[in-house]
Amino acid sequence: MTAAIRPRRSVLYMPGSNSRALEKAKALAADALILDLEDAVAPDAKDLARKQVGEAVVARGFGKREVIIRINALSTAWGEADLAAAKNANPDAILVPKVSRKADLDDIERELGDADIAVWAMVETPLAILNLAEIAGAGGRLACFVMGTNDLIKEFRGQHTQDRQNLSATLGLSVAAARAFGLAIVDGVYNDIGNSDGFAESCRQGRAYGFDGKTLIHPSQIAPCNSVFAPSREEVDAARKIIAAFALPENKGKGAIALDGRMVELLHAEIAQRTVALADAVAALESDAT
Repeated sequence: MTAAIRPRRSVLYMPGSNSRALEKAKALAADALILDLEDAVAPDAKDLARKQVGEAVVARGFGKREVIIRINALSTAWGEADLAAAKNANPDAILVPKVSRKADLDDIERELGDADIAVWAMVETPLAILNLAEIAGAGGRLACFVMGTNDLIKEFRGQHTQDRQNLSATLGLSVAAARAFGLAIVDGVYNDIGNSDGFAESCRQGRAYGFDGKTLIHPSQIAPCNSVFAPSREEVDAARKIIAAFALPENKGKGAIALDGRMVELLHAEIAQRTVALADAVAALESDAT
């Protein structure tokens, strides 16, 4: 389990039609980059964005960052061309918008054939929420859910609130579906770029829900997001202590042990192993960036 951990603390959207932004992305400390052909690109710039993103991905200039191309839906005028170009560019993953049922992913699977590219799915429609288990269990190359909270609020005819209580059921069920089928899951964006305190609180809330990280709309959000979604030094030290305690000969085979005056169970050891593995993966990624 722990060997496959990949940090996805900060997942930054970059508009594919902005060549300067694509170049700047090479030096940013985001764990992953979504090179966007969909919402961030005007209709008259779709062809340019497709060309620029394809060239940027083929050039392989993003280091160890995970690179994802978000295509337009296959039902749009641009979707088929986007998918073909993304397949040729061979990114780490292709992000599919407006996934509402398993069949939406089946179409992508057929088109990708034997390409070694993961699929990420946007969760951004009311029907997707009703079909979460079906979508999460689609199998194949599906690897990650990405919450489209702006679209969900729009479709729900709701309002944006700081505490997101109106989305709590949606967020919780999405995390449950992802974990039930072994998927990663990334929280939605925070729109108020100037509200740093509100953004930090949104990150802490997302981590408490169980998200692996958060999608971002501005580079200024990367550092605080990375900080919140990475294990703290205190968490890592405590995790290593638990692992070491269960490794002692006298504790071999035990389901629970006493440590520092409290009972610690095997499930805590499993959490500790993941915490350490994530911390190690973050350190490796940040070392490469420097």
